[in-house]
Amino acid sequence: MRAHLPSVSTSILFNEPQYFSEFQSLSPTADLPCPQYPHQALIPFNEPSFPFAEFLISFLSTPSLRLSFPHLVPTLRAFGSYRGRTSLQEDGPGDASLIIRNVTLQDYGRYECEVTNELEDDAGMVSLDLEGVIFPYHPRLGRYTLTYPEAQRACAEQDGILASYEQLHAAWREGLDWCNAGWLQDGSVQYPVGQPREECGRREAPVGVRNYGYRHKEDERYDAFCFTSNLQGQVFFLKPYRKVSFPEAVRACAGSGAAVAKVGQLYAAWKLQLLDRCEAGWLGDGSVRYPIVNPRARCGGQRPGVRNLGFPDKKHRLFGVYCYRAPEKGVL
Repeated sequence: MRAHLPSVSTSILFNEPQYFSEFQSLSPTADLPCPQYPHQALIPFNEPSFPFAEFLISFLSTPSLRLSFPHLVPTLRAFGSYRGRTSLQEDGPGDASLIIRNVTLQDYGRYECEVTNELEDDAGMVSLDLEGVIFPYHPRLGRYTLTYPEAQRACAEQDGILASYEQLHAAWREGLDWCNAGWLQDGSVQYPVGQPREECGRREAPVGVRNYGYRHKEDERYDAFCFTSNLQGQVFFLKPYRKVSFPEAVRACAGSGAAVAKVGQLYAAWKLQLLDRCEAGWLGDGSVRYPIVNPRARCGGQRPGVRNLGFPDKKHRLFGVYCYRAPEKGVL
């Protein structure tokens, strides 16, 4: 028999926003509770029928993680990126939690908690949510050039993952207005509209997240809505004695012990660490952008955001550069 436990949502905030661009070297830990029915909690620990808890990754076709807690002796089988980062913790009679250390973007999603004994199986869903930022993305080739697999790779290359509908909807409620449709994690194509206008699905259409539905992942092409969260290391603006071309920008960052920052890294610095710089700079994908927290004259508009100047000629156009310096190994 299968019953359903209450759903639990656990939000992980990587760092509290502060007024500097360096990301603190924290390794966040998620504690995902797996509550059991009250009558099961009354079963003595020393009884052979004491239930044990199992966590399964419900959104993967092949489970990557299985933990059991029979008779207070925890056992663990973890695969892939979960190996060495997970454990099962007893929180009291009839209650256990899955512990995930060094939480990454790929850990985001829903987990199924299955509690079993000799008589019945109980199951509930636990959601792991990450505090972060949505950013629309298209490559140098232009808009509407990405299939679903290409959108996944594009987000990963910019230090992100494809966003979920819940993340896009939350961003729309916070003011995201973007008139280009993009892939989401579930294979749907949507876009958020805060100010209706003719070029964005008719002026009379209501505000909200417009939905194209689920599209053919291999044949149809759109932009991508990516999601990123906090990162370790430091994002900083570098302008040598003069503005530089893209190849010179790569060498300038390398000379400072860094690499040209990715788009997701700049968005994380802007949103979560309040990086504010009214100077355009190269990013790793060849685009030129700059982050504005406090809008002001001659800084590109009246709203906060990451300004995008597109993909200029790499050899002949000159700008500053945003660099990313990773933390030293062993320093957390």
